Amino acid sequence: MTIRVLLADDHAVLRDGVRLLLEMDPEIQVVGDAGDGREAVRQAADLKPDVAILDIIMPELNGIEAARQIVAENPEIHTIILSMNANSEHIFRALQAGVSGYLLKASAGSEVAKAVHTVNAGGRYLSHAISDAVITEYIAQRETAEGDSRLQRLSPREREVLQLVVEGRANVEIAERLYIAPGSVKTYRKRIMQKLDIHDVPGLVKFAIRHGIIALE
Repeated sequence: MTIRVLLADDHAVLRDGVRLLLEMDPEIQVVGDAGDGREAVRQAADLKPDVAILDIIMPELNGIEAARQIVAENPEIHTIILSMNANSEHIFRALQAGVSGYLLKASAGSEVAKAVHTVNAGGRYLSHAISDAVITEYIAQRETAEGDSRLQRLSPREREVLQLVVEGRANVEIAERLYIAPGSVKTYRKRIMQKLDIHDVPGLVKFAIRHGIIALE
């Protein structure tokens, strides 16, 4: 049976490269691709792929939050995060969001098809370059210090608003994208700053870069 895959990355060249790698496998078919996280969520709902591969840093909605929404709305879809690095904070957040795989871009060429087969069969796939010891140690630390990350204080909607704010989008534009009132955006912004104890946009930008919500250009 053919495994249907959705690709999401804001770089078209990378999407094309991963598509070529996947379609070398006769059992895999790429059925869609998206350039941002919000479009990935929409396409996942429309196309119902077996596996969605998501870049971790994308505009509109980052890969981890997109995966969280996809899994919540379509539990039958398996998700794989594609990342430049093995940052333990990112790995933990991805696993917590319900992803089935975490793949490093540097090794995607040799591992991506295997990762797709593994997660489609109900397994979990972590890139070989990620140290099991690092993951085990980090999760153990988090279990003994639950709630330590300020990012975990935010609701999924607040994390969506945070990303759009640090991308420089105005309240009216955020309201239109999230189908909420501009006044609600102001309330979310105030609540986010209170929960994070950050009281200006530059501070929010630094926080977002540190936690992999946006990339430092």
